[in-house]
Amino acid sequence: MNWILALPELVLAVSGLVLLMVGVLPKADMTRPVTLGTLGALLITAVLVIAGPEGVAFGGQFISDAFARFAKVLVLLGAAAGLLLALDWNERQGIARFEFPVLILFSTLGMLVMVSANDLITLYLGLELLSLSLYVVAAFDRDNARSAEAGLKYFVLGALASGLYLYGASFAYGFSGATGFTAIGNAVGDASNAPFGLVIGLVFVIAALAFKISAVPFHMWTPDVYEGAPTPVTAFFASAPKVAAVALLVRVLADPFSDLAAQWQNVIWLASVGSMVLGSLAALGQRNIKRLMAYSSIGHVGYALMGLAVANDSGLRGVLLYMAIYLVMNAGAFAVLVAMRRNGRALEQVDDLAGLGRTDPAMALAMAVFMFSMAGIPPLAGFFGKLYVFLAAVQGGFWVLATIGVLTSVISAYYYLRIIKVMYFDAEQGALDPRPAPVSFVLGVAGLFNVLFFLFPAPIIAAAATAVAAIGG
Repeated sequence: MNWILALPELVLAVSGLVLLMVGVLPKADMTRPVTLGTLGALLITAVLVIAGPEGVAFGGQFISDAFARFAKVLVLLGAAAGLLLALDWNERQGIARFEFPVLILFSTLGMLVMVSANDLITLYLGLELLSLSLYVVAAFDRDNARSAEAGLKYFVLGALASGLYLYGASFAYGFSGATGFTAIGNAVGDASNAPFGLVIGLVFVIAALAFKISAVPFHMWTPDVYEGAPTPVTAFFASAPKVAAVALLVRVLADPFSDLAAQWQNVIWLASVGSMVLGSLAALGQRNIKRLMAYSSIGHVGYALMGLAVANDSGLRGVLLYMAIYLVMNAGAFAVLVAMRRNGRALEQVDDLAGLGRTDPAMALAMAVFMFSMAGIPPLAGFFGKLYVFLAAVQGGFWVLATIGVLTSVISAYYYLRIIKVMYFDAEQGALDPRPAPVSFVLGVAGLFNVLFFLFPAPIIAAAATAVAAIGG
């Protein structure tokens, strides 16, 4: 039964090893076949995740439930979108190598292990498998100084986060006598009598996971890494790993440490407020669109953490719904960034979008949809994401948090609307190069999702509610 529960992860791991061997076949460039093989492996894994049984395996270290299923499907979608965006971009930049899709595959495997972790050690294995892959892909354009700098910065700060996690986990083990989430939850017992060392360990674990989702004050790596990494890598960073880390944070806090909610709610409250405020204010003066999107992602994490701070079923459901919507609108926005290429040269400035409404009306319309959605304008999907977390905060009595969220949302609308203004009202700088078919596909799917979400929200809302019920709220 153990291996059946972990079948999606096993299939992904074996696929990665096979593709790694295929990639080194002599006298042939296997980059595109390996990429297509990776996409196929992700699709097969998604089917196995959806159809797989539920239960606990490997001595309680691995869990398969509705929550894991929901998060894994989002992670696999984000990984597939990142590969589609990279397919032609890497070739045009001269960095198309078969190692790229394999690294994305192994990072995805790490995320799946993280999401199903029911033990601090399993969690760490997944976290490190993800992190080591991301360090390499951040510096994948090795002849570009900015890309190498991004990889080095992410590695140094990521190692610090890993150290924080291990330190916190050692405290949790020392004061509970176990590493399994169930045993730790039993050791917590009455919150008023919880060991102080266990609370200290919890704070360090939260700090390490906050780094992975770039929540304030552990956001310092985000703008530089987002700007320096290749654009498809930035798109991947901003989607799948963020969803996996948020889901992991929800599972850790809502499962073994649920009885310590009074202790960790204040930490999450501060991280949420800090992320929303910094994300909205720091992006105002950004001219590089990748740095702007970095600060935007910090702000969106703040909105997601608002639901976690409420610490009830309604709030957790809002978190999952928000991350599902964020994943799609973020993938769409980065598809536009990947398509920003003129005369064969990749572009990164906001002003490079000038006149896009006249030179490429379809892409300008899609970008306008994503910007309006990120700003939370109804009836687009982004509005419903914010609506559910704001409602949860208000119903939970977190009025100050909800008010700050609304105010920062209004401020952030400025830089989203500025991009639309540049596209439709500034003098054009010349047409962009034709879009590759995979980029157009991601654009179209993401655009339709954002526009039509209000007609069919029930399936995703029901899936999020089922996922929250699986971890007991």
